[in-house]
Amino acid sequence: MRPSSSTGPCGMHCSGLGVAVRGRCGGSWWLAGPLSRPTRTASISSSTTLSTLTGIPMSMDLPSIGSPPFYEQPCLVFPRRAKKWIIYLSCFMIRDQAKQTNLGRLMESHGQDLLGTLYKDPVTSFSLFQQFSASRPEVYWSIVLKEIAVKFEAPPRCILDTADKSKHGGTWLPGAVLNIAECCLQPSNHPRKEDNSAAIVWREERDDDSSTVKCMTLRELRERVIRLVANALNATFSRGDAIAIDMPMTVNAVIIYLAIILAGMVVVSIADSFAAKEIASRLHISKAKGIFTQDFILRGGRKFPLYSRVVEAAPLKAIVLPVIGDEMGIQLREQDLSWRDFLSSVNDNPRPHHFAPVYWNIDSVTNILFSSGTTGEPKAIPWTQVSPIRCGADSWAHCDVRPGDVMCWPTNLGWVMGPILLYSCFLTGATLALYHGSPLGRGFGKFVQDAGVTVLGTVPSLVKAWKSTNCMDGLDWTEVRVFASTGESSNVDDDLWLSSRSYYSPIIECCGGTELASSYIQGSPLQPQAFGAFSNKSMTTGFVILDDHGNAYPDDQPCIGEVGLFPIYMGSTDRLLNVDHEKVYFEGMPKYKGMRLRRHGDLIKRTVGGYYVVQGRADDTMNLGGIKASSVEIERVCDRADESVLETAAISISPVTGGPEQLVILAVLKKGHNTAADELKKKFTRAVHANLNPLFKVSFVRIVPEFPRTASNKLLRRVLRDQMRRELSLQSKL
Repeated sequence: MRPSSSTGPCGMHCSGLGVAVRGRCGGSWWLAGPLSRPTRTASISSSTTLSTLTGIPMSMDLPSIGSPPFYEQPCLVFPRRAKKWIIYLSCFMIRDQAKQTNLGRLMESHGQDLLGTLYKDPVTSFSLFQQFSASRPEVYWSIVLKEIAVKFEAPPRCILDTADKSKHGGTWLPGAVLNIAECCLQPSNHPRKEDNSAAIVWREERDDDSSTVKCMTLRELRERVIRLVANALNATFSRGDAIAIDMPMTVNAVIIYLAIILAGMVVVSIADSFAAKEIASRLHISKAKGIFTQDFILRGGRKFPLYSRVVEAAPLKAIVLPVIGDEMGIQLREQDLSWRDFLSSVNDNPRPHHFAPVYWNIDSVTNILFSSGTTGEPKAIPWTQVSPIRCGADSWAHCDVRPGDVMCWPTNLGWVMGPILLYSCFLTGATLALYHGSPLGRGFGKFVQDAGVTVLGTVPSLVKAWKSTNCMDGLDWTEVRVFASTGESSNVDDDLWLSSRSYYSPIIECCGGTELASSYIQGSPLQPQAFGAFSNKSMTTGFVILDDHGNAYPDDQPCIGEVGLFPIYMGSTDRLLNVDHEKVYFEGMPKYKGMRLRRHGDLIKRTVGGYYVVQGRADDTMNLGGIKASSVEIERVCDRADESVLETAAISISPVTGGPEQLVILAVLKKGHNTAADELKKKFTRAVHANLNPLFKVSFVRIVPEFPRTASNKLLRRVLRDQMRRELSLQSKL
């Protein structure tokens, strides 16, 4: 891009390689391009591409290893709610506003002390500060712990103790005693949380026509946890018991989650989409003594059974909540309790409004979560009280979540994003926004609008559904200043559509895992963001990208390989309940600078500009004609090859008679389209040749109605491979 220089209507002098355009002056970098004369446009519709808007032809396709997907275009003009047209620019992010972000404030206060004369400002020095945080994590965490609502009953002896060499990741906050649920429920000065602050806002799906949302203050939340649940828990269970939650992420589910931990018990997280067999497996592994659930799940006005699945899973005591009103819609077993009867157990308590939290050592388990279990028994992943601290701190640093923000992320307490969302709000002073219904339809979007959501989390398949159905058209999402995305690889076109919902607000990509309690690569508001890419390692995180021989590529070299995490990682697990932790994460991993690297299993690409693009799991790589290829990389190209394609899945199959692996593309078409497989094969082949490698050959194309997925929405390529092998084997026999 050519250098440019101009002064915008906001009075800011912009110069440099390019500008980013947003609907609020001084937002994060986003759509990069040369500055030029703006053109007044009446509106930008959800389907408008930058090419049609600006007249500049642009290709979304990228070379195998190339620059991050920025988009060159003239400066765009957006209407604010009011009546004037204003150009909003951010060139190398406005320094004054950068200093107002959470991380910017921290860097301004401590940057010179930590980096000396190398520190310039939050934008210029961000990468250097991230590297410092990875090399001196104990310094970073000693500062950040004062920024989030963590209160120790007994303070730690130090931040990090590496004396025990049997622990690859060291011991974090040794000697500390606290109750992390109490930290969530108490007011604090920094971050600013008051008793009358809004803790939770929510809406029932059946109230979609309403323009109001329900609200619970921090005081009300604390009273509900203490009076209605924590005391009742003590009347039914014992300290240290594992108690499962298998229900949608409702207000009551959040209250139950906090109450279990406040009472000195352990939450067992189970997703409400699981079948009875999967529920039974998780209850058995965790040795749960009871379970909270609902009679039904309400979605789109329809009731789906939940309690009956729990009954089939185990004879465990169940506390059952009604999905509507106070009356149960089913007959309970003799050993089970209705929500109303469970709460009535506090009636004989002489001090129902008082409960003393149970204080635990920092390494005590508070939550048992599970991997998706796509290849056998799921891994039981215990979270200590360190894990929630990592959740809140990363959202504070990377998504810039602040007091007064309203944060919403459609998820479930059975998956890692449920607890992450909870702690990201309650430890930063933000308000948790919950929609009691399906996030697929317009009702959810209207809730985002009416609740004034400022931080909206998504998963790519959800965004794809919104875009393809046009269900969010006409809604006002302009309060959203940050989007976040995780769960699977993002689609560039879908990200562009999502960002356009709120004057091209940035999308912070996040990629991590349950066993990390966070993301190891993320975006940052202090860096230019590229659709579908990650701008840096997360704070305090270090990793290398390994070649086929286990050797680390140089940090400044574009490459593709498996990621090897540095073992010093606050919040990560040091044990599993049912699997050998050492074998899963460390056995067979190479050493780097004296450290045994931690296995994560992701295949990632580092681009010329230093951005990262996730290429899927290392298990999903394929060998095409002696060349390694990523399923995700091929899918990104094929998804854009024809307008009839909703999504694709790329797999490789070894022929029955032997020989090189064959590339098979399975495609799901958009509603109303019936493109032939042979036609798609030609288009997929041209797209792969032009954008990836002319030696790759698409051998088969199959059109299918949908893809098999895990309950957490991850694509099951393994199942597709097995299905295609059986099909090709049968054809061979015939």
